[in-house]
Amino acid sequence: MKKISTKEKILSESLKLFAKEGFADTSVRDIAKAVGIQAGALYNHFKGKDQILESLVASLMESAIVTIFEDKDPQELSKRGKSLLSNIATTFKLLSFDSKNEALFKLLMQEIYKNSAIRDLYLEYFYQQNIKKLSSALFMMMQEEKIISSDPLMLANEFLSPLFFYQSQVALLKIDGRSTSSAVTLFEKHVDFFWGSIRIDKHQQETLF
Repeated sequence: MKKISTKEKILSESLKLFAKEGFADTSVRDIAKAVGIQAGALYNHFKGKDQILESLVASLMESAIVTIFEDKDPQELSKRGKSLLSNIATTFKLLSFDSKNEALFKLLMQEIYKNSAIRDLYLEYFYQQNIKKLSSALFMMMQEEKIISSDPLMLANEFLSPLFFYQSQVALLKIDGRSTSSAVTLFEKHVDFFWGSIRIDKHQQETLF
């Protein structure tokens, strides 16, 4: 079993405290106590809370939401059709129940209005990059006559935006210790509804003409 370094413990405990208490209300002393070290020893690894936050923000770049398209070519992604959308929705759903990603998401939501670095990260990598990549794949599906012709950017926004909302809904239910069973079904239902509204039924086309 891999031994966890003090630096990793500091990041892990800081994430828990920041997500639960908020960045502003968590002190270096609180973090040190949770790790089991003296406050002064923490400075051997980080200059302070701000640098810890920067490290946690950097780890968001490894999130499955950021790497969801795996740098694949839009044309290759477009061949997946509905399964591409299902894979995206499943990623969002599974991350809702991953403790580390849940804490990172809560930290992101708490600090997004206070910290420009986190704001930039969210807008560029969590949202805009995914919108661009999905819209390119959807455009290719239009070219292949798999889905209706429309504004691909708008369609990408229409598909991804509810997933962020559902993920937030699951997080809020979990905070209050309430059942998430009804919320988790929304991810699959959204895929079915969205795909049903944009796909082109080849059989119907043939019978019409």
